[in-house]
Amino acid sequence: MTDIPILFEDGEALVINKPGGLPIERPRKGGRSLEEHFEQLRLGFQRDPVPVHRIDTDTSGCLLLARNPKSLKRFAKSFEERKVEKRYLGILAGVPEGEEGIIELSLSKISSAEKGWRMIAAKKGKASITHWRLVTVVDGRALVEFRPETGRTHQIRIHCEAGLGIPLLGDPVYGAEGLRGKGAARTMLHAAAITIPRDGKPPVDAAAPMPADFTALGFSDG
Repeated sequence: MTDIPILFEDGEALVINKPGGLPIERPRKGGRSLEEHFEQLRLGFQRDPVPVHRIDTDTSGCLLLARNPKSLKRFAKSFEERKVEKRYLGILAGVPEGEEGIIELSLSKISSAEKGWRMIAAKKGKASITHWRLVTVVDGRALVEFRPETGRTHQIRIHCEAGLGIPLLGDPVYGAEGLRGKGAARTMLHAAAITIPRDGKPPVDAAAPMPADFTALGFSDG
């Protein structure tokens, strides 16, 4: 048995509901990680399942694991070819203008001794595209649905800050001065659903319920 919730299971794939705040790989300084659960997540198979993609440590929700090398290769190709549908929910530390739109930015990685590394919008960066839609507003904060076409590092987080002009609630890196890391115990981003098409088989299709720290702020995924 495993204490990691399983949202989808067959011979090729697992989709788990990763808890917010749990890193996938063991941190250099030690501590809890999803790696500790891989043996439990074998569920009778001989191999540990392998994450096909990455979501940030703070991000909760759907994470696809491949159960054999062949499926890992096929799923990775689906991500590369942008065939995977991903739906995220995020709580902004404010309310955006408009009700929906498309954010298109070129992103680059920078680093400094003072702030460490982060992504920035830069003309010479890699293209990134996110579709967004306002879901609801509670107490001056907006619940927004994001459907990213590309999968750049920190894409939704930097798109909120640089594209919408409002950071995700609790974001310690991209939050505005005075807002960084405040208002929530984590960056409020949730991987709500994922669909991966498969040739000759039904798609891998999973949805993760809204986490308790979202509902505690008055939001629901209606």
